[in-house]
Amino acid sequence: MPTNQLSASTGPVVIRFGRLGDTILLQPLLRKLHQRYGRPCQLLALGDWSSALYSAQPEVAGCIPLNSQAGPIWMRPQRWRAAMALRRLREAPFYISEPVERARTKIRPMLELAGVPVEHCTFIEDIPLIPHEHWVDLLLRFGDTTPAAFRSVCPPLASPVRTAPQLHVSAAERAERDAWLGAKGYSARPLVLLQPANKRTMRWNGVRAAEDDDKSWPAERWAALARAISCRMPQAQVLFCGSPAEAGYLDTLLSVTGVRSPRIEAAVLPLGRLKALLEIASSMVSVDTGPAHLAAAMGCPLVVLMGSRDPQLWTPRSGAGSEVVVLGGLPAIQRVDEIETAEVVSAWRALRRRPPLPDAADIEMAAYSAGCAG
Repeated sequence: MPTNQLSASTGPVVIRFGRLGDTILLQPLLRKLHQRYGRPCQLLALGDWSSALYSAQPEVAGCIPLNSQAGPIWMRPQRWRAAMALRRLREAPFYISEPVERARTKIRPMLELAGVPVEHCTFIEDIPLIPHEHWVDLLLRFGDTTPAAFRSVCPPLASPVRTAPQLHVSAAERAERDAWLGAKGYSARPLVLLQPANKRTMRWNGVRAAEDDDKSWPAERWAALARAISCRMPQAQVLFCGSPAEAGYLDTLLSVTGVRSPRIEAAVLPLGRLKALLEIASSMVSVDTGPAHLAAAMGCPLVVLMGSRDPQLWTPRSGAGSEVVVLGGLPAIQRVDEIETAEVVSAWRALRRRPPLPDAADIEMAAYSAGCAG
């Protein structure tokens, strides 16, 4: 039986069947709904990254795992379990933030199976589009809508909210990062992270052909960029970053650099570790992909290379106010490989990079000096 009273124990449920970057861009919406309803959200999103992204976020109470939307629901146990989790939350307001028709045809059967009343749901597909509107701004307008069952108990939010994602690191993630840095011998070095791969880079049989990937930047240019950064900032640790599936590709890039130096290396990074590294990294250069949005959300100064996407809609935003420099994108170019190495090197050199953190010896000396002065 539908209710127009918000459960005392349940906050809004947000559903988005997107990729890593899409899940990061949800953060301002989640924060807004937390403020509106006074309770943190439950998040149903594809992939195993939601729990790592939102491990230290007060606006998210929990994440419902779902690795795939494919196949009939009765043949996919995890989809069935996700539907049962939604059933336990069916008295909550539901915000379906998925604009893709194929995904919505997967979401609606889950909502029906879960017994979620139509009056408890609002769909982003019903929001009129504004030309060249950034996706975050559309999500925030969506956050102003209210399911019919809750319009009498949840007024619109009067105070403004930040229009850029901002993520945080948990104590456990920070401790794991520091231990990893110590084990690798990187603790005292500024970090410059390079993200060469995107969701289309790898196929089941290896690296996708460059002509089939508009976000592909040639290996020789990544190598030249790494050498230029190391030359300009010799104290830095330059890392080609990627997922376990991209390890071979990273090793190829490393070999192309032609420099046998411990200051330029490849690193396969779990998402929680990457997030924690971006909390302290000096800067990142990335193609237009999820880790670029993560860098901005973590306050890491960023140069991002865009291909056939409109920067007005998809530029990474930083809730911490760190600089984001976009190269390429529509209508100027169609492919990332139209961007020359010199342009990227110049953009990185001009970037307002994060100052290095003081190491333990500096902190101890500063404390000693203060004591002597006082």
